[in-house]
Amino acid sequence: MGRNKFSQKEILEIAKLLKMKEKANRLKQKAIRHVLRVDYEFSISDFNVPGKNFGLDELYAAIERHAIVILDDATIADMKAKRERDKQRDAEQKRSEEMAEGTHDEAADWQKAMKDWEDYYSKQEKAD
Repeated sequence: MGRNKFSQKEILEIAKLLKMKEKANRLKQKAIRHVLRVDYEFSISDFNVPGKNFGLDELYAAIERHAIVILDDATIADMKAKRERDKQRDAEQKRSEEMAEGTHDEAADWQKAMKDWEDYYSKQEKAD
C-alpha cells in the first residue's frame, strides 16, 4: 500500500505521468508505474477498480471522494521524514534481532554495502 496524502506539486507531477502513461506503449507504461510507486509511493491499485484503466479522470475522482488528500508541502516533507526514520528504525531493529539470534551475516548485508556505495559516489559527484 502506498501513500494517500500528497502535495499539490506531487499531484500535478503524478497527473503528468498518468497522462504520459495513457499515450505510452506497454513497456513505457510499466516504467511509468514504477516511477509512481518508487518516487511518489503512489500505487494505482490503491485507488482504481480492478481491471479498469487508471488515468487523469480517475485521479481527480479519487481526490473528489477524498481517497487522495492534498496537504501543504511542509506537512508532506515532515511525513516523508518520519516515514524514513521509521524505516531506518525498523531495519536497525531487525538487524539487532538477527544479530541476537545469530542469523545476521554482516558480509552478506547488501543493503549496507549499497548505501556505502551510493554515499561514496554521491561524494565523488559533488567533488567533481
